[in-house]
Amino acid sequence: MTATFDMALIQRGARLRRSPYFDATLRAGCRSYTVYNHMFLPTRYDDLHAEYERLLTGVTVWDVSVERQVEIKGPDAFEFTNLLTPRDLSKCAVGQGKYVIVTADDGGIVNDPVLLRLGENHFWLALADSDVLLWAKGVALNSGLDVELCEPDVSPMQVQGPKSKEVVRRLFGDAVLGLRYYWFLETDLDGIPVVVTRTGWSGEVGYEIYLRDGSRGVELWDRVMDAGADLGIAPTGPSDIRRIEAGILNYGIDMTLDNNPYEVGLGWQVDGDKEGDYIGREALARIAAEGTRRRLAGVEIAGGPLDLNMTRWPVRGEGSGGGGGEQVGVVTSAVWSPRLKRNIGYAMVPVAFAEIGTRLRVATPDGERAASVVRRPFVDPDKEIPKS
Repeated sequence: MTATFDMALIQRGARLRRSPYFDATLRAGCRSYTVYNHMFLPTRYDDLHAEYERLLTGVTVWDVSVERQVEIKGPDAFEFTNLLTPRDLSKCAVGQGKYVIVTADDGGIVNDPVLLRLGENHFWLALADSDVLLWAKGVALNSGLDVELCEPDVSPMQVQGPKSKEVVRRLFGDAVLGLRYYWFLETDLDGIPVVVTRTGWSGEVGYEIYLRDGSRGVELWDRVMDAGADLGIAPTGPSDIRRIEAGILNYGIDMTLDNNPYEVGLGWQVDGDKEGDYIGREALARIAAEGTRRRLAGVEIAGGPLDLNMTRWPVRGEGSGGGGGEQVGVVTSAVWSPRLKRNIGYAMVPVAFAEIGTRLRVATPDGERAASVVRRPFVDPDKEIPKS
């Protein structure tokens, strides 16, 4: 297939990295990319609602090599990695993954990676969009700990949707079906070295395949597509509709370095009984004791379908008699949910405006709309679907 996307629209020169699957995504007709972690992330091959429906009913493949890895090894790797996060990694076994946050000394969120523990002193951090390798090197510089930090030759893809189990079974055998949520196995596919994890960014049943030899990206892509051909497998971009339904946050939009975990509903990431120190411990203890002044609330926005917001939309409090008050916050993410038939999203607002049922006004591109604070996640709050 002739490439349908002109990369010159978003690239000049060779500064931005292309993934091992990049040629395959062009061949598959990718229609748009964004830049994430200094790499190209495919975002759309088809109508976004059509891709959402494929995710809910079939099986989809995403190139997520932009989840660049930080590898931490060495005699003090456990102690060092445990220093980076408020989660207690003594509760993470070899062969297990954890969703973690990396915190700064003021409690701000540096990143929210998926951590994989490959050995007693061997870890990978699969990153959201910020430069954690630089952060980790800075932390290591005067730590006195014996660690090796690098970006390994590791490139994940995601296989997501209810038919993903059958695809990975065909590729890796029945053993892969025994993986529990957030566990993984190291294996190979006819000599292609991979790590297969029971994880994903979709709220659906899914897996990630971490390629460990970047020279074999197109080969792995083709094997995955062939394994799911009769199941209607298709490449898509990550679904913002589904991840918002699931209450999944997007770093850089719904949380940043300026936010602490308690503001965005990630207070459960802070293990209060964790032994030993970690960066931000004192600040997070103070924040927990004093409480936060703002909170990321779930919202429903009235009216017809809205496209995913391209900017943070102003939020006003609703005054008496239906009149609007002053701006109190912003919508970070919002989109139309086809199954709920509502516009849903998140708004960062003062705590007083974050109570369930609070009425707000949101300035959307096509005019101001009424909104109300609701519970999140919007769908499957106990994560029964991805755990199934």
